[in-house]
Amino acid sequence: MDIKNAQIATFIPDWNKVNEELASGLMYEDKYQVWLEDTLKLFNVPIDDYIPFCEYFVIPYLLWFPFVGWGIAYMALHNKTDYYKLCAFLFTGMTIFLIISTVYPNGQYLRPTYFTHHNLCTMLCERLYAGDTPTNLFPSIHVYNSLGIYLAVTHNKKLRKNKLVCLLTLILTVSIILATMFIKQHSFFDVCCAFVLAAVMYLSLIHISEPTRR
Repeated sequence: MDIKNAQIATFIPDWNKVNEELASGLMYEDKYQVWLEDTLKLFNVPIDDYIPFCEYFVIPYLLWFPFVGWGIAYMALHNKTDYYKLCAFLFTGMTIFLIISTVYPNGQYLRPTYFTHHNLCTMLCERLYAGDTPTNLFPSIHVYNSLGIYLAVTHNKKLRKNKLVCLLTLILTVSIILATMFIKQHSFFDVCCAFVLAAVMYLSLIHISEPTRR
């Protein structure tokens, strides 16, 4: 079995040992598969194999950090109601993510083992990979929080009137979502589940903040 990411060894102590036993014939493939499935739940889906690696998407991926910070700060300074709604959306979603990660540890084997060329973006990817193991990725917080900021901007009374801000927010949100897959940080499944969670949270907040009038 071709293990595409040696970083798995950083969070599964027996990883190298078990794979050495598999390579030397001391462990059969069937037993290895049982061990692997029991150790880590994988969320790779077939469509992931058709999504190419593109290091340039690391730029919007990293822009996620100031993007989310800007969204929270703007709402806090200009509209307390929108700020509380955004915090409820983000904090609840991230709490659900932590619960899922604790109860159902998960990961993926999508990252490239080496780069065929080197530039600033591949260097950034290397730094990112070194500090962020491909584990507990479901659902994608990058996608979920980006959707939260976009929804907050388009529902803010002032910002939604600014077409340029709305357009730039949309472009960056879409770019970040695509980046999670193109730099192999998340699988397509992680992204889809983030959309589902965001939709559920959005509808829940609407129901709570704007109850049906009788």
